Amino acid sequence: MADNARAKRLADLIREVVAQKLQRGIKDPRLGSHVTITDTRVTGDLREATVFYTVYGDDEERAAAAAGLESAKGILRSEVGKAAGVKFTPTLAFVMDALPDTARNIEDLLDKARQSDAKVREASAGAAYAGEADPYRKPEEDEAAEGDETDDTAK
Repeated sequence: MADNARAKRLADLIREVVAQKLQRGIKDPRLGSHVTITDTRVTGDLREATVFYTVYGDDEERAAAAAGLESAKGILRSEVGKAAGVKFTPTLAFVMDALPDTARNIEDLLDKARQSDAKVREASAGAAYAGEADPYRKPEEDEAAEGDETDDTAK
């Protein structure tokens, strides 16, 4: 098995080669400028590489980009083999990156939390405390209260 540093270097090389080839070398109209390679991971034995990508557009464009990447897989693998110079060129698997969808969901949740905080802030604007300003007992007050109780029993 290869060490992690070698797998990381190969993953970075694959990401650069695939992105560059998609931008300049492949003439498939399904793979326009809206496909972005976000990350690449290589297994420890350097046999398989997973390439994560995002597509900005609707579901039709995402499906078309996935089909385009599958059809260009052989060309991309041969380009990686030329650039890497390893004994076995890793097989490429393309996976849609869920990062934009996850980020959008997080932003929606944060907006809901901000709206909820604003409602709470508005409701508490004119409110007063339920008890005293300082709800904690102090030792001096306790001694004074005990002194009053002893005086009442002596009478």
